Amino acid sequence: MTAYKTFITIDDPNQVILYDLPFQKGQRVRVVILSAEDEAVIISQRFRDLFRVTQALPDVADVTDDDILTEIAAYRRGA
Repeated sequence: MTAYKTFITIDDPNQVILYDLPFQKGQRVRVVILSAEDEAVIISQRFRDLFRVTQALPDVADVTDDDILTEIAAYRRGA
């Protein structure tokens, strides 16, 4: 299945007009409409939840800024 993503602003809530689509005449497509704002809110909430869970891990309180910098340097070296 080919996916095509575009963003539009709703001018008339009774109709949506799409143009210059990368599909052939007569080709069946599935149309799913998602609100971009809602998607951003959901992703933001998931990140906050992840951070909350991660920060609650027992050993996280022992990690220092120096530990983080050491890990970043090691990653960049490919170690």
